[in-house]
Amino acid sequence: MRERFFPMTKSMMTRGIALAALAVGLVASAPVAARDASYTVTMNQDSFFGFNPSFNGLVPVNEKVDFSFYGTFWTRPSFGLGGTGGNLWTEFGVGAAFRPSEGLIIKPQIGITNGSLLSGGARGVGTARGAAFGDGIVPSLTVNYSGDKVEAEYYGGYYAALRNRNLAGANDFLHTWFNIGYKASSVVSFGPHYELLSNSRVARGRSSKVYEWLGGYVQFTLPKGFFARFTAGADLDKDNTGDFYKMSIGMTF
Repeated sequence: MRERFFPMTKSMMTRGIALAALAVGLVASAPVAARDASYTVTMNQDSFFGFNPSFNGLVPVNEKVDFSFYGTFWTRPSFGLGGTGGNLWTEFGVGAAFRPSEGLIIKPQIGITNGSLLSGGARGVGTARGAAFGDGIVPSLTVNYSGDKVEAEYYGGYYAALRNRNLAGANDFLHTWFNIGYKASSVVSFGPHYELLSNSRVARGRSSKVYEWLGGYVQFTLPKGFFARFTAGADLDKDNTGDFYKMSIGMTF
């Protein structure tokens, strides 16, 4: 069986590469803005994705725009589809961060995944093919707001397979969340959290929810960029496998 590329995702890949090249060109030619570049490292763990450290860098292009780059180390062995962790899923991307007003950052990005989760990782039934570079493409949008008393975050990312390396077919996913919080002080904030993960294209099947979480979070923020957040609640999906919980700690340099 030939490895197939899907017309829609191939077009998405071409546009994504063009956007990434434009972003890199902008940051290479731009004058240095008044603010400094920043780098955030975050360690995350939750009841579905497991342990997944990530990073995000922002390099000023001008007073209102930053060049952005990010990555996630997905460490759950089953995402390699072999169960041993040999094809660990890895995500990397670039984009831009727009600052239209004080406290508001709008960050569109385009990334690629490498591994086996989206593409299937095999060429035929029972035939191991191993990990794939360019397993999938990930257009995403992140919106963050931080005011005197209110903070909020939105994320939406579409994980589209670029290849079909398995007779059973490839998979696409939609991952999105939203939370809004009240800043009780400069240290403590809390609020509701909603999150959805769904299979928007399932190999030989219909689209379905993986989970639908609703709960709350509490965050502690300390000087010099350190933060710690704990989130927990219930899975609203009728086929849920229990409650959810997630913890994140990080620092911005």
